[in-house]
Amino acid sequence: MTKFNIFSENIFQDWNIDEKAFINVAKKILKFYLSIDEVYENSCLQGFDYNVISFDFLYCDSIKTHEINREYRNKDYPADIITFAIFADSEEKFIFDGEINLGEVIIALDKVIEEAEKKGVTKEFELSFLISHGILHLLGFDHQTEEDYNFVIDLQNKALESIGV
Repeated sequence: MTKFNIFSENIFQDWNIDEKAFINVAKKILKFYLSIDEVYENSCLQGFDYNVISFDFLYCDSIKTHEINREYRNKDYPADIITFAIFADSEEKFIFDGEINLGEVIIALDKVIEEAEKKGVTKEFELSFLISHGILHLLGFDHQTEEDYNFVIDLQNKALESIGV
């Protein structure tokens, strides 16, 4: 049985999220994704021997995601989510003591609140939606084409439905 080590840090002052609860949401979503053959077989994990999957969440504001976008991605705008999929994007897949570190998901909570209000959903739903999106990126999924985008969004909706969100 694969163990999940998910870490999080919230440096956003205006929303003291229940980090433990969202780590559990992330674990359930990841478990759901890996239970789907098509997802697992097309993920960056396929063909590797491991017993631990780890990754990090950083919750911050859009000022921070703007800085990160400028500094690391040459993009001059604040993002709601940035994913550094270090395992999926690396040429050399590094596994230490059976552990794969997939990378880091950075989420701007002020953007989550703003988007939730726009969509008429709870901020917890919107955060769960972004967590599910970031996990797909960590697994190596992208959405450069409309077909890929629809596949990713469909998976996110199924994942949230599967865990009752």
